[in-house]
Amino acid sequence: MPRRTIAEFRAERAKGQAALLEADHLGIKRFLRLDSATYEDGALDGRTKELLGLVASAVLRCNDCIDYHLEQCVKLGYTREQIVDALNVALVVGGSIVIPHARHAMLSLDELFAE
Repeated sequence: MPRRTIAEFRAERAKGQAALLEADHLGIKRFLRLDSATYEDGALDGRTKELLGLVASAVLRCNDCIDYHLEQCVKLGYTREQIVDALNVALVVGGSIVIPHARHAMLSLDELFAE
């Protein structure tokens, strides 16, 4: 399967998110709000939480989640070196099965920093 570009990821995510919201399901709405609230400032600042989200996404091997959190981390000012260091944590925690997802992350990171 060919790799999606960041632009393709954004378009598919927006379309899927709209369809999810159109379902108008209370449980789904509540979960989406909980997800958003999780990344707001609290005892940890939202910026740090995005980096944690990236590491968790890599360990869980979700490329869509990786791309989402990479985009947020770049927007929040993390450097390539900081993001790569976080991906190293994911690799150590998750083991060699994370390698393909780290490769995916590096290609997405190249796109994001090129924008």
